[in-house]
Amino acid sequence: MIGSHRELISVVHELKRRELAVKRIEDLNPSLRRVTLSGDALADFTSLSPDDHVKVFFPDPDNPEKPAMRDYTPRRFDQASRELDLEFVLHGDGPGSSWAARAQVGDILSVGGPRGSKVVPYHFDWYLMIGDESSLPSFARRLAELPAGARAVALLEVENVDRKLPLPTLGEVEVHWVFRGSDAPGNPRALSEALGRLSFPKGDYYAWVKHEKSCAMALKQKLIEAHGANDAWIKATGYWALRQSS
Repeated sequence: MIGSHRELISVVHELKRRELAVKRIEDLNPSLRRVTLSGDALADFTSLSPDDHVKVFFPDPDNPEKPAMRDYTPRRFDQASRELDLEFVLHGDGPGSSWAARAQVGDILSVGGPRGSKVVPYHFDWYLMIGDESSLPSFARRLAELPAGARAVALLEVENVDRKLPLPTLGEVEVHWVFRGSDAPGNPRALSEALGRLSFPKGDYYAWVKHEKSCAMALKQKLIEAHGANDAWIKATGYWALRQSS
C-alpha cells in the first residue's frame, strides 16, 4: 500500500507564453549545448520539478505561422537574474537541434509553460534514474536538487567517455556511465545489460526511465518483471522516437 507521504503532488501553473532572448551559449560536451535565455517575462516563471517541461516554439522561415514545437526540461532557473537554461542534444536535423546548432546571442525564442509540476516526495529509501543523452538535463537537475543524504543510483547511457558530464549533488549517489559504442541511439542493449548487472540497494525506490520511446517502455517492463519494481513508483517517459520506415 502506498502511504500518503509517498503520494505525488500535482501543482497547476498559469499557462503563459514568453518571448525570451538568448543571453549565453555553452557547449557542455561535443553533443550537448546549453542555451541561457533571459527576459523580464520570466519574473513569474515557476518550475517545481525536474520532470517539468516547457513547450519551445522554433521559428520556421518557410512557414512562420506554424512554428515547430518541442518539449524541453527547464534545466536551471534563476529568479534574481531572470535566466532560464535549456539544454539541447546536437544530433540529427530536428528543429531543436538545428536551432541550437546555429543559435546566436540576441536570438529570440518563444517558450510556453510549464503547465504544471508533478513533485515526487523525498520519502523513498532510494531513487533510480535510467536514461540516455536526452535525459541528462532532467537528471542533472534532479541530482543537483537532491537533499543531503538522499540516496540515488543513476544509469546514464552516452556514446563514449567524451560525453560524460560533472553531476554535482548533495545526495549519496552512484553514477554508472554506460557507453553504447557502435550501437545506434535508441538501442536499449547497453542499458538493459547494465541494469541486469546492477546491485539494487535495499528498500523501496522510485524510478525514472527517460529514453527513446520504445526503449523507455522496454526498460520499465524489465524493472517490473525482472526486478519486482512497483509500477506505481516508475515514471517512464519517451523523450524522442525512432522514425518509422514507411
